[in-house]
Amino acid sequence: MVTVMDGGMGRELIRRGAAKRGGLWSARALLEAPQAVVETHLDFIAAGAGIITTNSYSCVPSYLSKAGLEDRYVDLASLAGRLARRAADTSGNNVLVAGGLPPLSESYRADLVPSDAESGPLYAALAQVLEPSVDLYLCETMSSARESRNAAEAALGAAAKRGLPVYVSWTLNELPGEGLRSGESIAEAVRALSDLRIDGFLFNCTHPDAIEAGIAEIAELTDKPIGGYPNRFNVPKGFTLDGEVAVEPRQDKGTQGFIESAARFIGRGATLVGGCCGIRPEDIAALAKFLRNADAVPLTSASLA
Repeated sequence: MVTVMDGGMGRELIRRGAAKRGGLWSARALLEAPQAVVETHLDFIAAGAGIITTNSYSCVPSYLSKAGLEDRYVDLASLAGRLARRAADTSGNNVLVAGGLPPLSESYRADLVPSDAESGPLYAALAQVLEPSVDLYLCETMSSARESRNAAEAALGAAAKRGLPVYVSWTLNELPGEGLRSGESIAEAVRALSDLRIDGFLFNCTHPDAIEAGIAEIAELTDKPIGGYPNRFNVPKGFTLDGEVAVEPRQDKGTQGFIESAARFIGRGATLVGGCCGIRPEDIAALAKFLRNADAVPLTSASLA
């Protein structure tokens, strides 16, 4: 069975006017337009997403400090979890909430990953405050093995209370077959987590061709669930989430290209597919329609473990 994930929450909130590219990015919606967060989750659910991810991507001190709100990262992450839970519970659909654990500094920047001593407590606080609201954890857009290990260890600590699944999703070099953005190979990254109880591996926020190659490679390394959710832009040198260095839109084939990429992922063994930055509810709806003839199997946290 293939499970459909949601699309790019942050960019969709920006498109709807509930957040802005600069400063706080998607965390602004938590402060100023929480209902828009719920409505965006609901739109992805209505489109066919079986998993939605909390709007906690910029609920980290490094971004909140831009508005002097770094001490509120736990409160805002908790709110992100509760809003996603509200959407899932009121949707009438069988939907799981993934607690998103993001990079603590800049996305894609393995060179800026904080020290283990700094990362551990921050990730632990985020994981613990999300726990009451989520059905699984998703350590996403991890650019290095060390970054993913820090996030995963914290997630596993919080997950133990209810036995929740923990997934790791790496972001890859844009060139297929070149491994993580850190320069590490996928095999090296998998080995670095081999002593942890990780329930599945994904790739996200990367060119779909690189993700397809990554799925083909990791399928030979694990029998755990695998998947991918691509973005719609190229990552420039020195990228920053707040737009100080903007991304470069990629000229993809629109929704049809997104579906074709997802189909290739599935052909390589993916059982979890969705979208990242730039993938909208209508894209997810088209993907769900494409997959509607898949066997209907009840979706639970246990089925993902």
